[in-house]
Amino acid sequence: MRVTRGRPPRTGPTELESVVEAWKTIHDVTVFLVERIPPELWTAPVPGFRSGRKTVRSIAVHLHNSRVGWIRTLGSEHAIATPARVVEKTVTPRQLAAALNRSSQGMVRLFELGAANGGSIPPSKRYVWRNLPLDVGHVLAYFSAHEGHHRGQIVMLARQLGKPLPREAIEGLWAFTTRVRARRPRPRG
Repeated sequence: MRVTRGRPPRTGPTELESVVEAWKTIHDVTVFLVERIPPELWTAPVPGFRSGRKTVRSIAVHLHNSRVGWIRTLGSEHAIATPARVVEKTVTPRQLAAALNRSSQGMVRLFELGAANGGSIPPSKRYVWRNLPLDVGHVLAYFSAHEGHHRGQIVMLARQLGKPLPREAIEGLWAFTTRVRARRPRPRG
């Protein structure tokens, strides 16, 4: 690294900042998709499930409610507020996007808790599954995979049901740089 006299060397983001930014991008992509699910697809039943009980909406709701469960399990003993679950049968995409924003804040608090504890979220009494290492890297990887899996389900179901999502929605799922730029304040000029 080259050091310029009189100026400290340029440093990148801290590990916590990097994890939080990556999480926010994952979250933003999920909200982007939820906001672009057409009404006729939102309530479409998933083929293969009896009596239409599983819908595209229920998959999208699962993303938020899963976050809520993890925040409650890992964070409640550490004063991290647990957001409310959403009601699967009545929530609209707009309401779910707002709820996802609240659960994203709880996820950030979990990452901050992990960073404050040497890089790992302390195990809690409620964490009985014990199949997920609680270092922030593994927690981020788990949620990235979980959300990506369910976003992919929604995209695939849209095609299978003959209601493919618009090209802009599909391409937007991979526009990570666009999501990062949208969050960063623009320099005043």
